[in-house]
Amino acid sequence: MSSATSSEPAPQSGPRLKRALGLWDLIFYGIILIQPTAPMPPFGVVSQVAHGHVVTTVLIAMVAMLFTAISYGRMARAYPSAGSAYTYVGREINSSLGFVTGWSLAMDYILNPIICTIWCSKAAMNLVPEIPYAVWAVFFAVLFTLLNLRGIRATARTNEVLVLAMCVVVFYFFVAAVRYIMHQHGVSFTQPFYDPKTFTLGRISTGTSVAVLTYIGFDGISTLSEEAHNPRRNILLATVLTCLITGVLASAEVYAGQLIWPNFRSYPDVDTAFSYVAGRAGGPLLFHAVNLTLLVATIGSGMGSQLGAARLLYGMGRDDTIPRSFFGAIEAKHGIPRNNVLFVGVLALAGAFAMTYELGAELLNFGAIIGFMGVNAAAFIHYYVRSDRKSLGAFLPPLLGFIFCLAIWTSLHKPALVAGGIWLTVGVIYAAVKTNGFRRAIVFSDPPPE
Repeated sequence: MSSATSSEPAPQSGPRLKRALGLWDLIFYGIILIQPTAPMPPFGVVSQVAHGHVVTTVLIAMVAMLFTAISYGRMARAYPSAGSAYTYVGREINSSLGFVTGWSLAMDYILNPIICTIWCSKAAMNLVPEIPYAVWAVFFAVLFTLLNLRGIRATARTNEVLVLAMCVVVFYFFVAAVRYIMHQHGVSFTQPFYDPKTFTLGRISTGTSVAVLTYIGFDGISTLSEEAHNPRRNILLATVLTCLITGVLASAEVYAGQLIWPNFRSYPDVDTAFSYVAGRAGGPLLFHAVNLTLLVATIGSGMGSQLGAARLLYGMGRDDTIPRSFFGAIEAKHGIPRNNVLFVGVLALAGAFAMTYELGAELLNFGAIIGFMGVNAAAFIHYYVRSDRKSLGAFLPPLLGFIFCLAIWTSLHKPALVAGGIWLTVGVIYAAVKTNGFRRAIVFSDPPPE
């Protein structure tokens, strides 16, 4: 298999992506992609798996994801390109491995808008049951697509509005939570971190593997490298800060949740446990407010993940690893890969009728974690193996990030491993045909000037 680093990139002509995003635009995008309410949906599941130690698992997961976030930021500094992990692995390690990484991530990025369409449609049916699922599915798939067709600047403004709206409800929850907790007697403020009656390393480890879902999506920031001002600085800062902000906010949310409802075995419904926690703290109004907020958050996540998928496909199409004429095209007026936005929108609509939310969610981690491992490996090679200066800072973060991600990947359920393995096999076969049996390197395009 040939390395791509020695190949001369083909010059790119015609419309390019527009540089319009500052540091806080990138942070807002990352937060909306992850969601300020990210730990709320899996709260009940993590609480039962970890026997009440949700805060502990979220904090451990934050430290682990920060290692990978550092690797993403550093590789964006080395290769400020829209292809993200696909480009980093392909340019730093091997072009064919880069394609396989991009192929794996494409599954993750495309599945996210699909499951967001499914979840939003079912949540909307709870509010307006008279409108059937099919109508809601069409509505949300079209909504995500239209929002992303308006151009990156307009998308950034929409992200900021969504983040602020969700933060208002989260703040309302914290106020109600403090009021409720202060009126309770015998509250143990350390029990959410460590309960000697239920604490075991095995339970914490299993719970952490689920709690990592809180952070899935931060890597989408790197797909905007060609639309960011000063990407060599801002992508690294935005990626790390997004993980840190998410971890602190998520820890505070689940900490309050555990203090309000300390008995992890008594939730009326595990999947929507946090809504019942909110209802206990603030009554029916907060119960419905949290439900509505989760719907809004998932709309933002669906929109953001569709944007990331379109940029990833653009990076692969520009390099002609997938058909360039379609996936590598930029619409001149708004400076966006319009074909890709429409393509992902069609898949989101089709997937909403072809699979369940549970199946799509199980498959998400397969591609995402392969991408995480690839980026950590690329960062290790670029900043340690090939660097003249060997430093502990260049050695430990990518190594620890890779090990942690590998442990999570090997713990995936068998159906996800089988389905993901089939997708990966198809990608390897396609790459073999595209590169004449891996004898011809894929040529990676240079990003535009900053």
